[in-house]
Amino acid sequence: MNEQMWRAIVDCDPAYDGQFYYGLQTTGIFCKPSCRSKTPNPENVRIFLTTGDAKKAGLRPCKRCRPEEPFRLTSEEELAQKAAAFLTQHCHQPLSLQQIAAELFVSPYHLQRCFQKVMGVSPAKFLLRKRLKAAQHLLGNTQESITTIALQVGFQSSSHFSAVFHKETGCSPTAYRQCQSQGTKKPTASL
Repeated sequence: MNEQMWRAIVDCDPAYDGQFYYGLQTTGIFCKPSCRSKTPNPENVRIFLTTGDAKKAGLRPCKRCRPEEPFRLTSEEELAQKAAAFLTQHCHQPLSLQQIAAELFVSPYHLQRCFQKVMGVSPAKFLLRKRLKAAQHLLGNTQESITTIALQVGFQSSSHFSAVFHKETGCSPTAYRQCQSQGTKKPTASL
C-alpha cells in the first residue's frame, strides 16, 4: 500500500472508488476507499484491485459502503468532486465560498453542507491544505522567497502565510525549508 492509497482511506476519498479496494484482516470485510467506517490500523489493511480479488482472499463486502454495487456518484458526491476539482485548479487564486458556489450554480450553504459531508472537511480547509502542500513543495524545491511563494499559492501576504503555515505544520516556512535543504527529518505536518 502506497502513501496515496493510505491517504485516500484515511480521508474517505470518493475519488479513488473503483480504482482499488481495501480489506481488513481483522474483520474479514473489504471496502471502498470512501467508506465512512472507523479508520483501520495500516498493518491490518490489504489492497485489492478488484472485488473479485478481495473475495478470493476470503473477504466479504462491507454492508455500509457496498463495494460490489455499480459505481455511481450521488448528487452530493458529484457536487463535492466538482468543487474539489475547481478548488484544485484555482487554488492559487483568492476564492470565497460564494464564488465557488456561483461557479457550480448552487447556494453557498448547499455547497458547504455537501462538501463537508462527502469530503470530511470544509471547502476552506480543503483549499488551505492544497495551498500548504503547494507551498511545501515550493519551499523544498525552489529558492523563491517566502513572499513569492505565499503569493504563488494564493495567500495575500507573507505574514498571513507564515502564521497559517506555522499553525498548520508546527514550524515556520523558513524552518521547513532549512530542514528540507539539510536533509534532516522534516517537521511533521498535519496536512
